[in-house]
Amino acid sequence: MNEINRNRLEVTSVFLKIGALGYGPAAIWGLIQAEVQERRAWLTKERYLEGMALVNVLPGATAMQMCIFVGHERAGWWGGVLAGLAFMAPALAIMLALSVVSAAYGALPLMRDAFYGLGPVVLGVFVVAIYRIGRTAIKAAWSAVVALVAAAAAAFSLVGVAGILLLAGCAGVALHHSRRQGLYAALAALCLVAAERFAESLLGGGAAAGSGQAGLWDIAIFFFKVGALTFGGGMSIVAFVQDQVVNYLHWISAQEFIECLTLSQFTPGPIIMVAAYVGYKIAGIAGASVAAFAIFLPSFILMLSILPVLDRVRRLAWVKAAMKGITPAVVGAIGVTIIQLVPHAAPDLFTGVLLALTVIALAAWRLPVLSAVVGGGLIGIVARSKLVQRLVS
Repeated sequence: MNEINRNRLEVTSVFLKIGALGYGPAAIWGLIQAEVQERRAWLTKERYLEGMALVNVLPGATAMQMCIFVGHERAGWWGGVLAGLAFMAPALAIMLALSVVSAAYGALPLMRDAFYGLGPVVLGVFVVAIYRIGRTAIKAAWSAVVALVAAAAAAFSLVGVAGILLLAGCAGVALHHSRRQGLYAALAALCLVAAERFAESLLGGGAAAGSGQAGLWDIAIFFFKVGALTFGGGMSIVAFVQDQVVNYLHWISAQEFIECLTLSQFTPGPIIMVAAYVGYKIAGIAGASVAAFAIFLPSFILMLSILPVLDRVRRLAWVKAAMKGITPAVVGAIGVTIIQLVPHAAPDLFTGVLLALTVIALAAWRLPVLSAVVGGGLIGIVARSKLVQRLVS
């Protein structure tokens, strides 16, 4: 087997693993950083941050785009394709199985118990990953200021993540290349933010509102537009899908969407795989498959179009200056995301302690991420067992 095929096979196996174990955004990003940047050193921390910055200024599924970015770095165009497909494959397969099981028997209590322990552990993985990356990205006072301003903008939802990173890039150009060009770029970025808001308003315009009926073509067109035009990552996409399919299109009820969202918590991989659950509710297995591939297709098109020319662009002086502003902003914005996730991942004292212990253990002893994730699931099952409940009651 030649080196190219070996690299492609390695990319496929790694992203199958990440797709199978990444329960929630925190786990996915933590696993990507731990598996491909830290453990295998497929790319440097600086290059990893460049990838994070790139995917956060594009519409669509950021985690999927990051997988394509890493796969392309490791094994070229086909590496990007294989990384993306491998990442989504476990989630799609498990989603189909869970949908059938749930329809027949309801959600499995054992899975809820496992998720109780998984939540704080995977968030701990994410905390440690961002801390290590942050040490590389924030080395001077000005970069710390950029990170804090980005965090404040993210916390108050001033312009959205894409707008934050674009404006941070403009600040980098102004500080490290040309003040005039940085100011012109900031004006252009503000125009782009306004255009983004306008594009989002177009998302609901192509489907038959209020019909309550949808064919496979309607599902494909709607979810392709969602993947192509929605900024802000998985949570903003899920919020928009809920508003459209429940309140505007009336494809499913609010209760059915809650069921979709609940089942998605038991499915590894990207959270926007909830689109496949919606597709399943509308048109069965065919609807699920169409929704999943349609919402991810724009990510493949965008990334595989941009990456071949990215290396030439990133050598430009103004691009280097922009990246000096964007990379600390990425850390600041993600830091806010972590804080927002804490109440959901650690809703009580037990899970709060588990989160703290996970961070300490991973930071001090560099435990394997897989061991921590599996251990978190087992701890959740044991903690929710009837014997333990009787002991603590």
